[in-house]
Amino acid sequence: MPFEIPDGNNRSEPAKIPFFILLLLILLLEILFMILFFTYQDQIDLYAQSDLKKGLQLFGTEGNIGLTNAWSIVQTDFRCCGVTNHTDWFHVFNATRVPDSCCLEYSDNCGLENPGTWWTAPCYERVKGWLQENLVALWIFALCTALTQILGLVFSMTIFCHAVKVETFYA
Repeated sequence: MPFEIPDGNNRSEPAKIPFFILLLLILLLEILFMILFFTYQDQIDLYAQSDLKKGLQLFGTEGNIGLTNAWSIVQTDFRCCGVTNHTDWFHVFNATRVPDSCCLEYSDNCGLENPGTWWTAPCYERVKGWLQENLVALWIFALCTALTQILGLVFSMTIFCHAVKVETFYA
């Protein structure tokens, strides 16, 4: 379709700005969530640990293969056991046993053996420590995301101003 210049009889709708407002709202909500996260970090820690412990109850149950695999991978890769310690699993199995992924050396049913063959480090603290070690990468990602959003705001406002200018010129 060829480019057409509007004439006085064919007026287009006035330019609107909803895209800019949406981008600005998203950016402001992200900033608000970041402020709330740092303000309530201790409460979030407690809630996360509690929620993870509730999630342990679903380990190995039907339809939760993803959760089961995730716990197995985390415990194997981070060399840890349970959320706060290996006793978290005792409530899941109603016995003094842990999943085989908690074992220092993996073998079938090694979680039934004595506690001396299990990882003792808490997974929550290990993962949290890993995130703190990689904080620079997280901040770089956050800054790149913020820069992209700010550029989106600038470009959307530029397009809006250009549309208003064209509309005014041809009105």
